[in-house]
Amino acid sequence: MSEQSKSSQAPDRTPRVVIVGAGIAGVQTAVALREQGWRGAITLLGDEPHPPYDRPPLSKAVLLGKAEGSTFDVDFAALGIELHLGRPVTALLPDAHVVETADGPVPYDYAVLATGAAPIVLPGSEGMPGVHLLRTLDDAERLRPVLAAQHEIVVVGAGWIGAEFATAAREAGCSVTVVEAADRPLAGALPAEVAAHMAGWYTDAGAELRTGARVASVTAGAVTLADGTTLPADAVVVGIGARPATAWLAGSGVEVSPEDGAVLADDRLRTSVPDVYAVGDCASFPSARYGTRLLIHHWDNALQGPRTVAENIARGDAEGLVYDPVPYFWSEQFGRFVQYAGHHGNADELVWRGDPAGAAWSVIWLRDGRLVALLAVGRPRDLAQGRKLIERGVVLDRERAANASVPLKAAAV
Repeated sequence: MSEQSKSSQAPDRTPRVVIVGAGIAGVQTAVALREQGWRGAITLLGDEPHPPYDRPPLSKAVLLGKAEGSTFDVDFAALGIELHLGRPVTALLPDAHVVETADGPVPYDYAVLATGAAPIVLPGSEGMPGVHLLRTLDDAERLRPVLAAQHEIVVVGAGWIGAEFATAAREAGCSVTVVEAADRPLAGALPAEVAAHMAGWYTDAGAELRTGARVASVTAGAVTLADGTTLPADAVVVGIGARPATAWLAGSGVEVSPEDGAVLADDRLRTSVPDVYAVGDCASFPSARYGTRLLIHHWDNALQGPRTVAENIARGDAEGLVYDPVPYFWSEQFGRFVQYAGHHGNADELVWRGDPAGAAWSVIWLRDGRLVALLAVGRPRDLAQGRKLIERGVVLDRERAANASVPLKAAAV
């Protein structure tokens, strides 16, 4: 704790951690604090009125009506966590050690920023009837009757969320057209030679994928592309990315990236302001493992980061634990289980394992012979072994690594 916060803390007052954001990163931070022995007060502020919930089921079971929700199984009262729902934050005042909310100020000794990310809205579509996002429980609830009615749907964006929604919509019997401005699906995540093999998944599932297709306008019942093509649409679902929800930090002194809006945390997940940490989708951090700053909008990062934050706060160690994970995420699309671990760059060597035209294959990326990333489609053993090899910084024998019949761990030099 900084000298400033020590002096502002009355001797008879219990120290308080205030966590801003009640998604998985915020909830896991609160739980991890108790697991680490933090005996002070914990306040968790959520801007939605719903009890904290998990997001991955929203594009799957909740969307298809197979589940009513995905509320976390956490007894906040038993853990001594003060939960405030429907209480959006408006500002951070570090000099006063206060988080401002719509219902008044909340003092803190430590603050944890876990506000996540907000979906990017298609220009000109704000508030338009029939245009949907898929980020929150309310979004999923609004889309359930759309799928149940087997409407004709246009999905804008062929990224992870677009593919997952298209998968659910086809399962529900909807007619689906996916339009993507780039020349391939998952253009921001995977190289062309890999993503090219995923384009056929849409056709196999009965969905139409249009790449190189920019949206010119959206009107009631139709999407018009830049080339003049008009696509009928009972509903439009926009999945063109998300941006860290950090606008409320303006003027706080917390350093934020001008490029992507992420809080620029250090390798201990501390912000530029004393006693304030940031975790999950709203923050980037420097990775010594990969030699670059990482901004990871995936569930596992929001699960792992809170453990580091909680231990650093609970221990009160000036040095603190370093956060440098092997990133991991998964996606279920068109009957395939897709997993990715690590982080690759354009200069890394790509090696195939298996036939990408088949049901199960994987791709690895090597940097100076060392495994740095892996994409597995229907090969969970490759993923499990590869993730451990990446953590250990293992060099692989390229020829053995390219042989899909050889266990990946057996390719270690």
